[in-house]
Amino acid sequence: MKPGTPEDGPDPNRWRALWVTLVAGFMTLLDVTIVAVALPSLQKELHTSAAAVQWVVSGYALAFALTLVTAGRVGDAFGRRRVFLIALAAFVVCSAAAGVAPGIVLLVVARLAQGVAAGSIAPQNSALIQQLFRGEERGRAFGLFGATVGVSSAVGPVVGGLILALAGPQGWRWIFYVNVPVGVVALLLGMRFLPRVAPAGRGRLDPVGVALLGAGILALMLPLVLAEGGGVARVWWLFPVGAALLVAFARWERRVARRAGEPLLDPALLTQARGYATGAGLGALYFVGFSGVWLVFALFFQNGLGYSPLRSGLAVTPFAVGSAVAAAVAGRLVDRLGRLLTVWGLVAVMLGLGTTALVLWLAPGDRAALYAAPALLVGGLGSGCVISPNITMTLREVPVRMAGAAGGALQTGQRLGGAVGTAALPGLFYLVLNAGGDDYHRAVGLSVGTGVAAMVCALAVAVLDWRRDQRHDERRCPPETAHSHAHASQS
Repeated sequence: MKPGTPEDGPDPNRWRALWVTLVAGFMTLLDVTIVAVALPSLQKELHTSAAAVQWVVSGYALAFALTLVTAGRVGDAFGRRRVFLIALAAFVVCSAAAGVAPGIVLLVVARLAQGVAAGSIAPQNSALIQQLFRGEERGRAFGLFGATVGVSSAVGPVVGGLILALAGPQGWRWIFYVNVPVGVVALLLGMRFLPRVAPAGRGRLDPVGVALLGAGILALMLPLVLAEGGGVARVWWLFPVGAALLVAFARWERRVARRAGEPLLDPALLTQARGYATGAGLGALYFVGFSGVWLVFALFFQNGLGYSPLRSGLAVTPFAVGSAVAAAVAGRLVDRLGRLLTVWGLVAVMLGLGTTALVLWLAPGDRAALYAAPALLVGGLGSGCVISPNITMTLREVPVRMAGAAGGALQTGQRLGGAVGTAALPGLFYLVLNAGGDDYHRAVGLSVGTGVAAMVCALAVAVLDWRRDQRHDERRCPPETAHSHAHASQS
């Protein structure tokens, strides 16, 4: 029996291992948003088009999403430690390659490879938490993981702006270089602290499932990735193709499971792991609004108000601070409050971002960020009570042997939702801007408000899941029993 298995008791290095995975996860998720603030200087230095330079961001996000489920299944089958370390080493090499890239073609190739490496790291993080922690500790660990997911997206513009301010004209290269020393240290610590546990699977993959899922996700995401260049209008037909491929994937997985094979994504996750299906759906819907607003804020503050990248990033810092604080606290409350925590979190983030949209629409230009800061803080506190608890509740009843694929599927839904949001909300921003005579205040108000509207759907899912959990608890402990217990305790 290998050290670190549940039968041996808790792994003594589990918290050190967690921090290693969180550092690596923070880097990979930060790279989704950190590059956005550097696109103008990157485009100028490489003498390329806006459509070409957009692939530096969207190509990474696309490769990231395509890899998640398959990489999670590979980790389940062949060992999460092995996959994590190989992927982290590849991420470091690709980051260095992106930094030295002499032209846009090599930069995009490096970013695609970097996205594959990042997508291979991400599902191992949640799977290792499932593997290493139990009970209340698992809630705390998922709370830290959820904080990493939420805060990395929110602070990307801040970190990117700071690097550009310190590094000067070549600052965009340092956005990639900074991953190298951090990644090397994480790699060395990972080799030291990550547990060597025998994989739960039989080392078999599902090549047909991999092909169907990959093709389906590619078909759904490609029009969104190409949205800025009119991709949705040109290749809209890929949406029904993608939906058909995902239906075929679901049917194939059921067939593999019926024949006692090892499917890429076990259908039992949706039927037997309580809370997984609703949690994955809630996460995807939430990220439609959550991911899109950051690019809208960057466009408003930099293009509309003339802020520097650093000042633009600092303008949204209250949201990042609130998210970090709330996520850490929410990890300790999720076992007690359950889905109700995400219901209240969604109400708070909708209230915060809705007020922000109104303030930025009406406030005078130079003071807009100052007036919006309290509302952004409220939104951040709410977001910290959504992302972190939702991850915990979605994955807490998933069997450890499926943890990698389940975590990968959860994050794939988030990436798909994020792709919709980052295509739709900036698209609406430009549409309002062109129709309203460069009224940046109106454009940001309507765009962020639309992102909040998308979160209403997530709130509906959360309320339905909360009511279902209440009914489940009532069946386990009928009101008469609960009343008699309460009477006995009073006696």
